[in-house]
Amino acid sequence: MKQTLDIQTPTEKIYKDRAIWVGTFLGGPLAAGYLIAENFKAFNETDKAKKAWIYAIFATIVVFGGVLLIPDNIKIPNQIIPLIYTAIAYYLVQHFQGQNISSHINEGGQLHSWWRTITVGIIGLAITIIPIFAFALLSDSIENANISTKTYGIMKHEIAFDRNNILETEVNQIADGLTKTTFFDKSVTKYVYAKKVNDKYELSLSVVDGIANDNQALQPFLDLRTDLQTLFPNNKIVFKLVVDNLDNVVKTIE
Repeated sequence: MKQTLDIQTPTEKIYKDRAIWVGTFLGGPLAAGYLIAENFKAFNETDKAKKAWIYAIFATIVVFGGVLLIPDNIKIPNQIIPLIYTAIAYYLVQHFQGQNISSHINEGGQLHSWWRTITVGIIGLAITIIPIFAFALLSDSIENANISTKTYGIMKHEIAFDRNNILETEVNQIADGLTKTTFFDKSVTKYVYAKKVNDKYELSLSVVDGIANDNQALQPFLDLRTDLQTLFPNNKIVFKLVVDNLDNVVKTIE
């Protein structure tokens, strides 16, 4: 007597492992959490689906929170971090769902379309980056809200400073010193950013690129710092020569 095996075709659609790889690369850990959780639901493993979401949210906080904490002077290729969390997600899928995915396909189960996978990835990306951009804009707004500027003389020489870092009276004293040393003259408008570090005054001065290796061009700044220092016996004067922005310091004179 022959026995017939009744193999029931799965009715739920799932995401193939390679689809999860693509969706995770596009949308980050949140997209991975959604795709993996949907597979667990299709396999009637709802508890694991909930855990997948928890781990995905935690991973998103760790990954993108860590990215924001990386110092600006450390350069990491843009592709490295997505490749790392995508590889981790792919390994987890293979480990926890690989056998179920293969069985589902072998039994004639259907797969979600690539368009759906890509859409999930894009939505995951949007959900992830919108709060990050909002946080960055808020941080800039808070930082800029504390920055004040004062102008001096007929040329409107400008000193920018953080009100929470240095007193306006100290800024006025620095401006008076720059006037006495003729840096604030009547020919060209000068721009300075003043910062106080303990009892030290750090003055960022905008210069042209290439000056760091030109001793002749540096000499006036050396003389200026020496002259200004005599007017501030209780505060060390430090010049930071910058090009284009405050973070691009090409020479420090102290």
